[in-house]
Amino acid sequence: MGYSWFVGTIGSGRAMQDLCGYFDLTGQSLWLDNLSRALLLEGRLKQAIDQLGIRGVTSNPSILDRALRETPAYYRADLRNLYREHGDAEAVYERLVARDVQMACDLLTPVWEASEGWDGYVSWEVSPHLAHDVEGTVAAAERLRGLAGRDNLMIKVPATPAGVQAFAELVAQGVSVNVTLIFGLPQLAAVFRAYLDGLRRWIEAGGEARAVRSVASVFLSRVDTLADTRLEAEGSPESMALRGRAALALAARSQALYVQIFHGPEFADLRAVGARPQTPLWASTGTKNPAYSDLLYVEPIMWPETINTLPDATLAALVDHGRIGRHAAADLAQDEAHVARLAGLGIDLDGAVAARLQEDGLALFQDSYDRLLALVATAAPPSAP
Repeated sequence: MGYSWFVGTIGSGRAMQDLCGYFDLTGQSLWLDNLSRALLLEGRLKQAIDQLGIRGVTSNPSILDRALRETPAYYRADLRNLYREHGDAEAVYERLVARDVQMACDLLTPVWEASEGWDGYVSWEVSPHLAHDVEGTVAAAERLRGLAGRDNLMIKVPATPAGVQAFAELVAQGVSVNVTLIFGLPQLAAVFRAYLDGLRRWIEAGGEARAVRSVASVFLSRVDTLADTRLEAEGSPESMALRGRAALALAARSQALYVQIFHGPEFADLRAVGARPQTPLWASTGTKNPAYSDLLYVEPIMWPETINTLPDATLAALVDHGRIGRHAAADLAQDEAHVARLAGLGIDLDGAVAARLQEDGLALFQDSYDRLLALVATAAPPSAP
């Protein structure tokens, strides 16, 4: 089957599942949460698409920073040549990554065409320093689209208030967008309704309804990390029994909100003209706590009309020992009761926790982006300004 990618991760000689039928079996798309030139040039991304059922790719500044640091030889010649031509670290970075994005988009074009634009996308994030700048985000999105030059590109913007406003403007221009750093239900609701607003404006201006595709990236493992820390600090038997369940409660409530909006009257007029819903994408699905299952954020949430974007190790675990099947909706009343119990202990998942995690996630991406640009700058040839 050619699963050499995973030999070093899960050991040779183990029985491994073929995930090519995963989408048909579950109704959920698998995307890979990784992008690097090594994945592209060594054939591993193609392998993941052809043999493991991967239907899309996501990236972020942390992933791209790691790619340049871990495999610098793949970028060195391009970096020096681009610096001679452009001289500015950010301009060099964007053109460097555009080549990776183009190659990944080309590999996924058959998926994009076969799914009629439902899957087959590569996500590329605007600078996280633009998270509170509407006009800057829109301008950066237009620039990155021009550099990539691929129809199956998704521009990635954060779910900050300014990011959500920029998202609506981009959708109104017919741009496909991945909205990231969503940690709570009110944040998700704002994103969903911004999509409806932008989509209606796009269609009213004469745009083709099916030309726009969007996903809403709901981060999971980080929610448990923060909630568990506070539960352990409280230390009572009641609080300790509540650990490891906040993220799945967020996923279940997010899916219920998706069904309410996109299978309900709010979206009915748009669905009637062929518009696509904005689907939930489960992000941050690598398990942080070694005491939990390595597929905690995969197996319980195999719901139709969703996407799970997996880091390499989580994909390897799914191939190795995942239990795969279409799941019914979660017990929403039980999940709401869990959220209420956390609130009773002072853990406000949709308020303070979501806000803190979004701020922390944005700071992490900003730091990665700054380190990435500093690394790019070290490639300047002696004659470069």
